[in-house]
Amino acid sequence: MSNPSPNPTPNPSPAPHRSIIGRVLWLVPVLAAMGLAWALWSGRLRVPEAWNPWAPLRIDAPPDLLTRFKLDRAVADRVACQAALAQADMRLSPVDDRVTGEHCGFANAVRIQRTSVAVGSDFTLSCRTALSLAMWERHVLQQAAQANLASRVVRIEHLGSYACRNLYGEQGRRRSQHATADALDVAGFVLDDGRRVRVVSDWRSLPTTPDAADADASGAQRDADEARFLRAVHDGACDYFDVVLGPDYNRAHADHFHFDRGAYRACR
Repeated sequence: MSNPSPNPTPNPSPAPHRSIIGRVLWLVPVLAAMGLAWALWSGRLRVPEAWNPWAPLRIDAPPDLLTRFKLDRAVADRVACQAALAQADMRLSPVDDRVTGEHCGFANAVRIQRTSVAVGSDFTLSCRTALSLAMWERHVLQQAAQANLASRVVRIEHLGSYACRNLYGEQGRRRSQHATADALDVAGFVLDDGRRVRVVSDWRSLPTTPDAADADASGAQRDADEARFLRAVHDGACDYFDVVLGPDYNRAHADHFHFDRGAYRACR
């Protein structure tokens, strides 16, 4: 009679101390990151503002990798947004919160009489959209004008901001960002040399550089410069607004740029 085969030897369990050590080692970088974040937030660790994600937004500070994070933090808080907007080169006044219709109205908004340039008629914007406008003007608008047109912008021509309406004014669509004063439509710009650059007439496919001997060379080059300027201010706005739409998006935007702060992100 054969002896019964012995029971198989079970796999040894990992030593308890190894399991504990593994968990502790995993927690070390997490705790270190949390400690660093707390030290920065509380001010116990002093670092230059440009490197500190919890430092207040400075409109005049050169843009860097943390600029958008600081902007989004500022616009998410009523008081912080007002404090940041107080730095802007704007003539404005606060307006009372109000509801003007179903899903229409605004909160923490300002009435803008002038930005860093003339704007024609006054318009109302939410603080967060006004702050994005100030950042765009400070870091995009004049740089694009100088680089492409060797001039400065002295006036923005706009089509309005607040309006209690649906997208494209059509029934059955959701409310536009204009309905909460979170959007501004920009139609053109006037330069200090008197030139007027308009989205409807100057946004076009960029031509190749014409031959200098061509009789129409100077006119074609001027058109190309204006088109490049418009693309520069459009593309640069995408760094500071959530949605930027222009003529390449659809025919409804053939004559203006739409800038807004909202729930979506698009640069078209």
